[in-house]
Amino acid sequence: MKKFVMAAAGGVLAGAVLSTQVAGPLIAQEAERNSSVYEQLDLFGDIFERVRAQYVEEVDEKELIESAINGMLTSLDPHSSYLVPEDADDMREQTRGSFAGLGIEVTQEEGFVKVVSPMDDTPAYEAGIQAGDFITHVDGESVLGLTLDEAVKMMRGPVGSDVIVTVVREGVDEPFDVTITRDTIKLTAVRTRTEGDSVVLRVTTFNDQTYPNLESGLNEAVGELGGMDNVNGFVLDLRNNPGGLLTQAIKVSDAFLDKGEIVSTRGRNPQDGDRFNATEGDLADGKPIVVLINGGSASASEIVAGALQDHRRAIVVGTKSFGKGSVQTVMPLKGDAAMRLTTSRYYTPSGRSIQALGVSPDIVVEQPRVDPRAAAEAEEENPALEHFNRSEADLRGRLENDSLTEDERRQIEEERTKAEESAQLRLEDYQLAYAIDILKGLSALDPDLNK
Repeated sequence: MKKFVMAAAGGVLAGAVLSTQVAGPLIAQEAERNSSVYEQLDLFGDIFERVRAQYVEEVDEKELIESAINGMLTSLDPHSSYLVPEDADDMREQTRGSFAGLGIEVTQEEGFVKVVSPMDDTPAYEAGIQAGDFITHVDGESVLGLTLDEAVKMMRGPVGSDVIVTVVREGVDEPFDVTITRDTIKLTAVRTRTEGDSVVLRVTTFNDQTYPNLESGLNEAVGELGGMDNVNGFVLDLRNNPGGLLTQAIKVSDAFLDKGEIVSTRGRNPQDGDRFNATEGDLADGKPIVVLINGGSASASEIVAGALQDHRRAIVVGTKSFGKGSVQTVMPLKGDAAMRLTTSRYYTPSGRSIQALGVSPDIVVEQPRVDPRAAAEAEEENPALEHFNRSEADLRGRLENDSLTEDERRQIEEERTKAEESAQLRLEDYQLAYAIDILKGLSALDPDLNK
């Protein structure tokens, strides 16, 4: 027994020695790192004092410190930044759905301002700004070398005033100027309409009103069609939706899922991660869903598209999304300022991160660059094509069709009218028309969907 106790004691002693040998260098490394940090902070203080005392012009100490803080944050990634009280108020106002500006969501790429997406029915949208445009100058002044917040401030101004932005666009040889009149931006989070037997849910942003608008708009549209039995499916249009609140993205995803994971977030420390799951209940009652995305679909939009795609609850159509797979936390600071800091990455239910990759659609459908309406008008104006548009009904001496009842004739006419409306929609919005055609095809293959 004594031998056993002695052996155990020896083991404890050896363990203690080993622990000391390992911990010693670690403690020394930590102390050395802290010392280096304090030295750098002393260096910052020294530089600050020299600038304040010796710079060629008198400086504003407050602005100098704010610029230093913002420089530290923006060096991390394009989405982290320092928000002075005015900017913090603007951001809170945007999440409520109303703010003053041009109506564009922007990021920074290679020193220039890149448009993530124009918001529907805003001055930028009406002026023709497109997702993917680069803004190089504002009122003739270059934005190269400015932080994103500085460039955005240049575009802000009184409601009713004009700003001229210089745009570089893919496929256009030369930069061109666009004049935009600033206005109060009032965002309608969700617009709902019916196209034939399909319900189109156009989600423009993820703010406090998104899910309530979605739920009420969906129920109203279903009511217009006479109930869910008359609906062949839903189109969730997330094109040019720059994102917004994570909580709203989760609610919108949950609206169409009965169970399973919606999204997970993982931070620097494993214990900081979160997992969000769907609850029972499907607003669409199991009907088919097509999700529309493009290069202007970012952040919260990608969470929704990725969740519905991974659960095979929806067919995703369009072009690759923007690829913003990170989550920002807004932290209040002294003096009503705030810090927007990237704190985690998000992952779709299958465990994929779309950071810098985007969500790839199940069916790639480009929106034609050429205005198809102009081509249609040209075709209508060409008399030589009229010959090819004739049918049996135009021929003299034709046989009449006397095998149809009046109800059958009426049904044929109604179906023809719907087909013509679909053709017109292709001229106006090819991607949306494609999505609705998918719903029609699914309905035709499975008649039970309409029972």
